[in-house]
Amino acid sequence: QVQLVESGGGSVQPGGSLRLSCAASGSISSIYAMGWFRQPPGEEHELVAAITYNSSTNYADSVKGRFTISRDNAKNTVYLQMNSLKPEDTAVYYCNAGWLGPDESPGSSWGQGTQVTVSS
Repeated sequence: QVQLVESGGGSVQPGGSLRLSCAASGSISSIYAMGWFRQPPGEEHELVAAITYNSSTNYADSVKGRFTISRDNAKNTVYLQMNSLKPEDTAVYYCNAGWLGPDESPGSSWGQGTQVTVSS
């Protein structure tokens, strides 16, 4: 099992920046990918960015060039640097980890969510 704890959300004006952090604990070595999802008010979850065990990254078109996902293996932490924030980035952001169990079966863990509000 993998446990995730997020931090770094808050309120910011349009054009501002925030950095989200997601600290993983538990069966760290079983993680093959981590990512950030978000859920805007009244909408479905959507993938924002993901990073694999070999640091390959993937971004939603809406955040390319503005958001950067990175990882610090020594701290078991994944970051989401968000620049040039827009009101439409307002959402609850969730960290996710994909991992393999002892029998190689896939599992998924979620953080508790952190609110990001972009408003003037």
